[in-house]
This record gives sequence, structure tokens and C-alpha cells, in this order.
Amino acid sequence: MLFLGPGDDFPSTEGALREPNGLLAAGGDLGPARLLAAYRRGIFPWYEEPQPVLWWSPDPRTVLFPAELHISRSLRRRLRQDRLALAVDQRFNEVMRACAEPRKDGLGTWIGTDMLRAYTALHYRGR
Repeated sequence: MLFLGPGDDFPSTEGALREPNGLLAAGGDLGPARLLAAYRRGIFPWYEEPQPVLWWSPDPRTVLFPAELHISRSLRRRLRQDRLALAVDQRFNEVMRACAEPRKDGLGTWIGTDMLRAYTALHYRGR
């Protein structure tokens, strides 16, 4: 597994480990340029602080196609009740902080301070 230095590019996703599934590299930073480069190649960061950043590209990768989404009858009924509102980019910081809170089951969270900072910076860049 490659340990990324400050200017290093990601290795090919073909080299990701089978076990744990998709572990590709460690290290590097969470700057907007690196995050965008990662996501363009199907790579994402997932780790717990204070570990080094771990970069993943599991195989197979889940891909959702909105046009193929099946909406059940019960969900369709609920949507027609007009009690739900869809909002985009309204409360990014609040949502990220809520997702970073530890779960009731006592398990930790992978969204630490560095992750919050990185995705907030990316959000403010308009991506």
C-alpha cells in the first residue's frame, strides 16, 4: 500500500487491496484539490482520527441510478401528503456536525475535525 506524500498522485484503483476491500493508500492531505481528484477516480477518504488518512476504492462500488429508483406505494403516498420539504445546501455545517456526533450505540464516528474542515472548505468552493 502506498503512503502518499504532499505532492503524490493516487495509485491506480486496480491496486486496491481485496482485504480490507478497497484500501488503496494512506496519508496525504484532505485539501479540496486532493478530494476532487480522489472523487473523480472513485476514491474516498475514510478513517478515524488520529489515524493517518486512509483512501478507499472498494470493488464492487455501489452506484445508484436515480432513473432506476423504485418508489414504493407507501412512500409515494407519503410524498403526496405534502408534509416533506426538499432543501439543498441550506444547512451544510449543521448537517455535517450532526453526522459527526457519536452514535447512541457508543460507536465512534469517522467524521472528525479534519474531515469537517475539509468538506466545509470544499462546500464553500461551490462543489
